[in-house]
Amino acid sequence: MPAETFPYIAAVDLGSNSFHMIIARLENGQLHVIDRLRQQVQLGAGVDRYKRLTPGVQQRALGCLERFGQRLRDLPQGAVRAVGTNTLRVARNSAAFLQRAEAVLGHPIEVIAGREEARLIYLGVAGSIADDRGQRLVMDIGGGSTEYIIGMRSEPLYRESLFMGCVSYAKRFFATGKISKAALQKAELAAQRELQLIQGFYRQVGWGNAIGASGSIIAIARVLQDNGWGDGTITAEGLAQLRSAVLRRNHVDKLDLAGLKRERAPIFPGAVAILAATFEALQITRMQVADGALREGLLYELLGRIRHEDVREQSVAAFSERYRVDAAQAARVDRTAALLLSQVAEPWELQDEENTLLLHWAAQLHEIGLGIAHNQFHRHGGYILTYADLAGFSRQEQQVLAVLVRGHRRKFPGAVFRALPPERSEPARRLAVLLRLAVLLNRGRSEQPLPEPTLAVADQALTLRFPPGWLAAHTLTAADLEEERRYLSSSGFRLAFG
Repeated sequence: MPAETFPYIAAVDLGSNSFHMIIARLENGQLHVIDRLRQQVQLGAGVDRYKRLTPGVQQRALGCLERFGQRLRDLPQGAVRAVGTNTLRVARNSAAFLQRAEAVLGHPIEVIAGREEARLIYLGVAGSIADDRGQRLVMDIGGGSTEYIIGMRSEPLYRESLFMGCVSYAKRFFATGKISKAALQKAELAAQRELQLIQGFYRQVGWGNAIGASGSIIAIARVLQDNGWGDGTITAEGLAQLRSAVLRRNHVDKLDLAGLKRERAPIFPGAVAILAATFEALQITRMQVADGALREGLLYELLGRIRHEDVREQSVAAFSERYRVDAAQAARVDRTAALLLSQVAEPWELQDEENTLLLHWAAQLHEIGLGIAHNQFHRHGGYILTYADLAGFSRQEQQVLAVLVRGHRRKFPGAVFRALPPERSEPARRLAVLLRLAVLLNRGRSEQPLPEPTLAVADQALTLRFPPGWLAAHTLTAADLEEERRYLSSSGFRLAFG
């Protein structure tokens, strides 16, 4: 879509501690921030022992998103990207909450995986600091997870998301508000145990500058500066002084440190513990602080999509190469699937660009399971796409993509489509039917172009027509279509052909 279509774009970050919204004006291909909103929702603190969002925190979150929605009301679909992070990744009732959240926000909300969050954070940081041309380490302490990325210029090279955050550590180690030496040491030890997963490799790879991002690290830097323990950067010496000062206060209600906002006090000790453990485990002596973070990364990513520079295309191409997909066959299936979609998009309500992209990517990747084994390769492909790290994809997008590849041949897997969120289930079923037909019609892998079939649909009924005499001359295709008729009928579709 042309960039001038969206004079304004926005990003919404549903974090485990705070919700953020940023709106920017798109002018001559450059972003100019015109508005920011933030509210401390503490979504992560509202998860009960059954890993469910409590009614209270849901109402608080929905109230915030309704206010954001009022500000975003005039922005068209596609001009806003909203994402949820760690808490919405782990909460068992997040799908039901997201339906209500999307209704009040007025725009779709994606849940992103930890490494995808790390990638977007790095994009936001890289866009907000000077290019030093060397490798850099970026760290972001969130409410429920902490991200670590080694990158160079605008390219994240290694990314990891560890299961620790300032809100989760506040609940785990400082639930009563008391700050004891033993509790702080336990929090630091827990963080060091998490960091064992990456510290050897990260230290081996190395970096020049260490950079911190987002609220907790910015708050620590501000407190260090306002108390005379730093100059705007974070040093190991200043962090040690801060740690001692936090212990002397011994309770979050007594954290009267200059530069520390009262609303951040309950989660501050957890952030200090995670940062102190990081400095020790990764042998950091000095850390700069960046203004950019996840929401800015979302804006840059959205701008790239508007310019048709979509990292998801790069991810699909990389997977195709990794699993040695037959590129010519994938292209044939892709062309046929696109043709079929163009004929039924309106009656089947598949006009949304997301459907076009998902079908395109599924056609490109439908044979990746062959890299494991030919037997049940559609199942292998679905499994790979369910659990792989696909840069640029939200969890919802990746789930639909995995289901399409899983269902592209043999028995139609109705149960896996029913497991999708209700608003995605029926479009995914219909896309799967189109992919199945495209694969079937190109089963011969012939370089000779197919005659363009015509497809008409009415609800669950499909009629596929070929030029006169073509099917009679291609008996194998006719037999395959007959078998496909039986497969589809088990899921309520009725296929006629001739």
